[in-house]
Amino acid sequence: HWPHLEVVLFVLILMFYLMTLIGNLFIIVLSYLDAHLHTLMYFFLSNLSFLDLCYTTSSIPQLLVNLWGPEKTISYAGCMTQLYFALALGTTECVLLVVMSYDRYAAVCRPLHYTVIMNPRFCHLLAVASWVSGFTNSALHSSFTFWVPLCGHRQVDHFFCEVPAPLQLSCVDTRANELTLLITSSIFVLIPLILILSSYGAIAWAVLRMQSSAGLQRVFGTCGAHLMVVSLFFIPAMCIHLQPPSESSQDQGKFIALFYTVVTPSLNPLIYTLRNKDVREAARRQVGLDWEI
Repeated sequence: HWPHLEVVLFVLILMFYLMTLIGNLFIIVLSYLDAHLHTLMYFFLSNLSFLDLCYTTSSIPQLLVNLWGPEKTISYAGCMTQLYFALALGTTECVLLVVMSYDRYAAVCRPLHYTVIMNPRFCHLLAVASWVSGFTNSALHSSFTFWVPLCGHRQVDHFFCEVPAPLQLSCVDTRANELTLLITSSIFVLIPLILILSSYGAIAWAVLRMQSSAGLQRVFGTCGAHLMVVSLFFIPAMCIHLQPPSESSQDQGKFIALFYTVVTPSLNPLIYTLRNKDVREAARRQVGLDWEI
C-alpha cells in the first residue's frame, strides 16, 4: 500500500536487527565469560537473549529480502515454517518471562530459602519447560492452519506469516481456528501476565519494608529492567491476539506486530545493560582483561 516507505522501512528494520544481533550476543557471551555472572538470573537472561535472536531471525531476514527486491514472495513451506517458529518462540518468551519474575520473587521475598527453591536442577527444568510449552502450543496451531484449504489468491496481508494472517486465505469457516487461537492466547498471554504482576506485587510489598537504601536500589535496578521488558512484550501482544479482528485493527496489528518482532528484541539488551550494574561491571572487567592480555 505504501511502496515509497519500503526503503525507509528496510534501513530502519536492518538497523534494529543488527542491534538485536549485537546486543543479545553481547549478553550471551558476557554471561559465559564472566564468572560473576554465573548465576541463575543471568542463566535465564541468556535464555531470553538466545530466544530473541531466534525470534527475530525467524522472520526479519525474509522481510528484508521482500522490502529490498521487487518480488514480495515466500514459498508455502517457508510461510508455514515461519508461522511455526514465530508462534513457538513468542509463546516461549511469555512463559520464560514468568519464570524470570518467579526467580526475582524468590530472590527478594525468600532470600534465605532462595538457593533451596531455585536450585540449578529445578531452574534447568523451568527453562526446558518454557521451550517445550512454546513449541507444543505452536505445533497445535500450525497443524490446524496447515490443514485449512486455501482459496485461489495467495496474498498474505501482513509483513510476515503470523497467525491469523494465513487464515484469511482460507475458503472455509475458520471460526474454530480463531477460537482456539483466542483460548490459547488467553492461556499464554493473560495467565503469564497475571502471574508476573502478582510476583512484582509481592516484590513491591517486600521492598517497601526494606530499611537499606542500597538494597532498594539493587532491587529496583534488576526488577525495573525486567518489568520494562515485560511491558514492551505483553502490551503489544495483547493488542494483537486478544482483540476481535476488524478492518481498522488489521493495519494497526501489522505495525504492532512489527514493533514487538523488530523493536522489542533490540531494546531488551539495552535495558538490561544500561540499568544493571552487574552487567556494566562485568563488561569493564572483560575489557580490562583484554587490554592486559
